[in-house]
Amino acid sequence: MPSNPSDSKNHTRREFLAVGAVGTVLATGIDAAMAPKSIRVLVWDEQQTEQKRAYDNFLGNQIADHLKTRPGLIVKSACIHDEEKGVSPAFLRGCDVLIWWGHVRHADITPEMAKPILDRIREGTLSLIALHSAHWSTPFVQAMFERTRNDAQKSLQSEGGRVEVSFVEPVKRFSAPRQDERLTPCLELKKFPDGSRKAKVFLPNCCFPAYRNDGKPSQIRVLKADHPIVSGLPAVFELPQTEMYSEPFHVPEPDEVILEERWATGEWFRSGMVWNIGKGKVFYFRPGHETYPVFKEKPVLQILENAVRWLAPRSE
Repeated sequence: MPSNPSDSKNHTRREFLAVGAVGTVLATGIDAAMAPKSIRVLVWDEQQTEQKRAYDNFLGNQIADHLKTRPGLIVKSACIHDEEKGVSPAFLRGCDVLIWWGHVRHADITPEMAKPILDRIREGTLSLIALHSAHWSTPFVQAMFERTRNDAQKSLQSEGGRVEVSFVEPVKRFSAPRQDERLTPCLELKKFPDGSRKAKVFLPNCCFPAYRNDGKPSQIRVLKADHPIVSGLPAVFELPQTEMYSEPFHVPEPDEVILEERWATGEWFRSGMVWNIGKGKVFYFRPGHETYPVFKEKPVLQILENAVRWLAPRSE
């Protein structure tokens, strides 16, 4: 369900999980310098107590432990209880793909703390995978703000001439929009008699008007069968238990919509979307409620592995 930030009583520091020493095995006679580079993955998790209902060792560790078994991936875990909330340069250094799961403590990660993440996405040295309620996580929101600013500038430049632009953040940071509320992001352009123009760009709420945590199944459809993120998946598969999210999702228009999710009661959601931001990419994957074992489902784990491999930055 959409998350609302609250304080946690547990501020103890947790050490990194051991790095999975799973790399590409070289065939005899092949020079190591010619071997494919291992992909370095950091799985960040808020680590709520509620996760224990579905995961013995937390949701993030479930994902990390699976990815550690896959060839060519070097995987670490971090959480909000780690030093500097697990987003210090020491945690992020060398990371190629950052997987993020958060729910009720989004506000603990400030825009300033997320800035190095966004900077690296822009420069193409890091990709972000935001899971489920990470739609309100600071790294994802800041990335969506950045994409909105870029889209607005391109749109206004196409009209020619100078425009004074202001950007307006959502008034209620952690409040779901109403069903009849104006879809964000959106742009208001005013043209004055003296020839001047002013544009007001309303940044996205990064949420949706309806959700339902009843654990009913959903059906996921692959929309782009040739996309690497869905390689090896059936055209349609089911999640036995999940939370429902319902469109419209207040985010910038994605570059690719890869997956769509449907419920028997008629709701639907764009459950796998990709945005290009600068030289980097952001992938939002909707499934993943903390009390349902979604990240034990084979299609879900396959999507995460595929996404990591496809999103990993490549040398020029």
